[in-house]
Amino acid sequence: MKIDASKPLEYSTEENSNKIFGFWVFLGAEIALFATLFTVYFVMVDRFASGPSGPDLFEIGPVMIETLLLLSSSFTIGLAVHAMRHGYQKAMMVFFGLTLLMGLGFLGIEIMEFVTYVHEGATLQTSGFLSSLFVLLGTHGAHVSFGFLWGAAILIQLKRQGITPATANKSFIFSLYWHFLDVVWIFIFSFVYLKGLM
Repeated sequence: MKIDASKPLEYSTEENSNKIFGFWVFLGAEIALFATLFTVYFVMVDRFASGPSGPDLFEIGPVMIETLLLLSSSFTIGLAVHAMRHGYQKAMMVFFGLTLLMGLGFLGIEIMEFVTYVHEGATLQTSGFLSSLFVLLGTHGAHVSFGFLWGAAILIQLKRQGITPATANKSFIFSLYWHFLDVVWIFIFSFVYLKGLM
């Protein structure tokens, strides 16, 4: 394995560069997935039958906290990558851990939000609006859940192996994934919650 010292550690081998390129291709497929889910939601947004609509369900408080947690976690994963590029393993692990904790906090609030919706009679079967809402939010939440487990596994590898070309590559790819989830959430926050509250 030939290491190119002139490149950042995550790009330092040809295999690492290929993995990052492959992950960008994967994110292209993810964009198509979420674009489809948003399209379905926009088609169904006014089809709430006899069930509750967006203004009946949405509360800005929990959504603002979710947004703050997820956007802050995007900042901390950026700091983790910055620390990684300078070889600061301890700082990298702290920022990585903070990212995962904020992701877990986001998931906790989202789960409570779903439970509240169900108690108010808003289920997947109630209306087209609610089924599209639950699928969109649930798919994003499932991605955050997967990201939490993936990030925890990388954190364990960092603890055991330190910052190597392999762990740097995995960490950088994870950061791309996490930033992507934050971008998707900005669209959910803007076009589902804020628009739904108007």
